[in-house]
Amino acid sequence: MDTTSHTPPQPHAHTSTDTLVIGAGPAGLAVAACLLQRGQALPLVVDKAQEVASSWRHHYERLHLHTVKTHSALPGLPFPADAPRYVPRQGVVDYLAAYARQHGIQPELGQEVLGIQPAPRGLGGRWCTSFAGGRQIVSRHVVVATGANRLPHAPALPGQDRFEGRVLHSRGYRNAAPFAGQRVLVVGMGNTGAEIALDLAEHGVRAALSVRSPVNIVRRDVLGRPTQLSSIMLARLPTAWGDALATLFRDLSVGDLSRYGLHTAAISPLRQLREEGKTPMIDIGTVQRIKAGDIQIYPGIETLTAGGVRFTDGSEHPFDTVLLATGYDPALRELFPHTPLPLDERGMPTEVSGQGALEGLHFVGFDVRQSGGLLRSIAGQAPGVAQRIAACQDVGTGSPHAG
Repeated sequence: MDTTSHTPPQPHAHTSTDTLVIGAGPAGLAVAACLLQRGQALPLVVDKAQEVASSWRHHYERLHLHTVKTHSALPGLPFPADAPRYVPRQGVVDYLAAYARQHGIQPELGQEVLGIQPAPRGLGGRWCTSFAGGRQIVSRHVVVATGANRLPHAPALPGQDRFEGRVLHSRGYRNAAPFAGQRVLVVGMGNTGAEIALDLAEHGVRAALSVRSPVNIVRRDVLGRPTQLSSIMLARLPTAWGDALATLFRDLSVGDLSRYGLHTAAISPLRQLREEGKTPMIDIGTVQRIKAGDIQIYPGIETLTAGGVRFTDGSEHPFDTVLLATGYDPALRELFPHTPLPLDERGMPTEVSGQGALEGLHFVGFDVRQSGGLLRSIAGQAPGVAQRIAACQDVGTGSPHAG
């Protein structure tokens, strides 16, 4: 069964299905599989890309999971026994394709959703989803699994119009080869920025990081124990104890990096994750390269110049490329132009399943505040959403899959 090239038949203007799943990445596949495990019909899964797990296929090449494979698998299928503890990007792609095959999930690909709104009365469903090309699907349930990283967040930099080099978002980075011989400034020291800077340095590219705020840095492993497992354990303690121990572990394992231009966040990594949804920078070698002088640290950007960057400390340095590791936007408001959603300050939904006027809406794969990583969060959310949908079916109000 080929899960990467299925093309749907030419649709009618309106189709209906009980459950529409938007997104054929980990969250969408997990919900579909969990519905099957509960004896439900296979939901209609759609994705605007032309392949399953599209985001993972297009991440930068050296990416590995920062979470251990035993706590990163989706319900119903562990990672292969011979997979390494931290699965590489291609291994995740292969796993997700195998997951779709095992459960018989054949998403309708190349289906771009334009908007979701309450369905007019008389159509037999709560929600009407509109697609590019005019297709509309009416359903009782919509599972939004488009992910926290739907659209790149690429703010315009002061002076960008006069910069003679190249400015690009980290989504466009694959490997260091195109940057050979260049001076590259990576803006932002989250996990993506730190790892891209490391990749550049390992391939002999002159790399620097612009870091305007204090950061929380933790080792991926401390004394052979994955930090992910430690954070899960600490999150179960009383809040004050967990925060205090997380701070202690950070300070003992990473230490004071202020001499290199890096300042440590005032709050614990655990608290920053819980309250801000900001994952600490999980170090896999970047700090060592910074200490060795292979990666320079500069403060925030004041302005770009014709040949480089002037920083907020007044220093000015030449660069050929500015690479924005400035994150992503879930962009859910664009999908629901007429329906107010309960979103936090980052635009993430605050509820997994809607109630009242939002009954039938489900959001899986957006909880970035939980210890243990997003895949673990998805594995926890998907069974609950499937159970809620199945319970609605059990009361006899479902309609057959007609997608």
